[in-house]
Amino acid sequence: MNTHTHMDTTYKILRKFFNGHDEIVIATGLTLEEARAHCKDPDTSSRTCTTEEGMNLTRDKGPWFDGYEEE
Repeated sequence: MNTHTHMDTTYKILRKFFNGHDEIVIATGLTLEEARAHCKDPDTSSRTCTTEEGMNLTRDKGPWFDGYEEE
């Protein structure tokens, strides 16, 4: 039985790759609102990122995106 309430549930951000690379934990201990805000940022997906870091990651590891899940 899950004894957590909505208020103490935390979320982690995972960077996931489409080409078989291991996912990377980007952040932990976030509220649902913080996790959603992170994932709405265009720079959290290879398809929409504009940063040099994001473009280099795409070149090195292929398509990726940040998602969140409950911890």
